[in-house]
Amino acid sequence: MTRFASPPTDPPHSEINLGVLNDVIGFRLRRIQNDLSRTFVERVGRKELRPGGFSALALIAANPGLSQTALSREIGFDKATVVAIIDSLEQLGWAERRRSPIDRRRHSLFISVAGEEALSRLRGLALANEDRIHAALTDAEQQQLFVLLDKIYSVCFTGES
Repeated sequence: MTRFASPPTDPPHSEINLGVLNDVIGFRLRRIQNDLSRTFVERVGRKELRPGGFSALALIAANPGLSQTALSREIGFDKATVVAIIDSLEQLGWAERRRSPIDRRRHSLFISVAGEEALSRLRGLALANEDRIHAALTDAEQQQLFVLLDKIYSVCFTGES
């Protein structure tokens, strides 16, 4: 059996070779998303509210009457996950489902007054969570990043470039 004089240490982050992941956009996006999600949850301090719940609440607020299907498509979660998120938002008293007057089989989503208050606070936390990223980029770089991310989104979800 081989014995080490001392346990091997991990190289610093900057020295990790990404190997085949060097050319994988999803890996780069995922590790940023993982970090932002983790730090958002730490800032919010509520186990029942994840970044997906914040995003859903924000989309409902910006689009009163939004259907669960449209929310699912826009947020990028499957329908079952969106149902669980909406259930959680309803339990918090931040959002509500109402039967669609046009199609009684569908639900329209609305934000409550308490949800609007929560969203205002959560928006501040989400922006503060990204302060270090905004500080690292110029205004022009931030705008370019948003344009590129929107372009990637468009290719992924609409097939248009």
